[in-house]
Amino acid sequence: MIKSITFAPEIQTTVTAMTTNKQFNTYKEGLDLEFLREYCMEHGERRTFERGETLEEAGEPAQWVAFVERGCFKYMVHNDEEGKDYCTGFAFEGEFVADFPYCLDGDVSEVSIEADMPCVVRIISGQELQALFDNDPKMAKMDVKILKNLFKMVYGRDLDHYRYTARSRYRRLIDRCPQVVQMLSLKDIASFLNITPIYLSKLRKEITFGKT
Repeated sequence: MIKSITFAPEIQTTVTAMTTNKQFNTYKEGLDLEFLREYCMEHGERRTFERGETLEEAGEPAQWVAFVERGCFKYMVHNDEEGKDYCTGFAFEGEFVADFPYCLDGDVSEVSIEADMPCVVRIISGQELQALFDNDPKMAKMDVKILKNLFKMVYGRDLDHYRYTARSRYRRLIDRCPQVVQMLSLKDIASFLNITPIYLSKLRKEITFGKT
């Protein structure tokens, strides 16, 4: 039985606003994913996730591809030496969430994918997506394009840690996605930017709120 999830108006407004900004997850640029969205909506199982529930667990076989109807997921990695979890990315409403390409063959997941708020998704298996890549003309070569775009996005973010200061990275983030400071927790934004929450709080006061 599908549980009913009610979103607070301020959360729903912010989530929807994030989906209109095409600059956060740039892997989508130049890709027509409408066919895959339609396929998930028609054939995917509708599931709900409460905040903190996981779609995938690091170290376990990756299995799923989901279209996010409502909510937001975050990608998490664990540093054993420090005993800390770090946030490496997000998937917002109107986007796909998966540990790609590991989900296609059931390879071990490199990340945990966790609901950052109550979420509703349409979910298919990674094997089902691989079959679409192999057999449907509309999806032919799409996996290669997605991988290429994902690499460019992740590589660009990695380079940003060397070519921009933490202050510049935060300013660039809010310039591209101003709603992010209302939607996501201070801890997750700091983790994504690879800075401490205390330093991020200082940056927010100086840049976002115009305080010194």
